[in-house]
Amino acid sequence: MATAVKQKKSNPRKSEKKKPARKWSARVMQTSDALDLDVGIFKSNDPNTIARSLKQSAERSRRKKGTAFQSAMSMLNFYINRAGKTLSVRQKNILEKSKVSLREVFYRTAK
Repeated sequence: MATAVKQKKSNPRKSEKKKPARKWSARVMQTSDALDLDVGIFKSNDPNTIARSLKQSAERSRRKKGTAFQSAMSMLNFYINRAGKTLSVRQKNILEKSKVSLREVFYRTAK
């Protein structure tokens, strides 16, 4: 007596799903309602330059919902989180140091 081997049925829902053509986060970075960022600012090698630029953009903006500090920190965190695996370790470290610099330029350091 031969036993039949059951074959897995493919799930038609999974195969029908298509990936979006563009990332939504790229659109957010270009058309953010909160800040008008300098081009390529997150690619800078100096944490202080990044922090000063974010502060200037946040203070200049009239469309932000929170304080200038909140908007600047939010945009920095958004970029770090969305860049994900494509961010080099070196650049991620620079951006993390930018958080500290951002607190310093807004006088938010712990004493």
